[in-house]
Amino acid sequence: MKNKVQLIGNVAIVPTFKTTKKGKKLARILMFTIEYYTNSNGKKVDETEWHTVVAWGKMADKVESYVKKGEQIGVSGKLKSRSLIDKDGIKRYVTEVEANEIVLLSSRNSNSNTR
Repeated sequence: MKNKVQLIGNVAIVPTFKTTKKGKKLARILMFTIEYYTNSNGKKVDETEWHTVVAWGKMADKVESYVKKGEQIGVSGKLKSRSLIDKDGIKRYVTEVEANEIVLLSSRNSNSNTR
């Protein structure tokens, strides 16, 4: 099996953008998905998962133009893990979804596709 992720969820905050030292643009999207189920006691439960999605280059440009807070999006990509040193000098591990396709599902421009 390949490293492949597909998510449908909502954009939690306004996407952020930066440009690397080498001039490549990066977009970062915080999105959430909600799973609904009934537990063993018959109580309805919703479980929210948070996902960080990154998009590079031309896809980051399209994210900047089209993806807004609160919109529902579909994301297809792969999981990427990395480590970093936080401001307190502690090594942290991060797993992100590196997008190769983002589809707007609830936008006024619902026919827009950021492939």
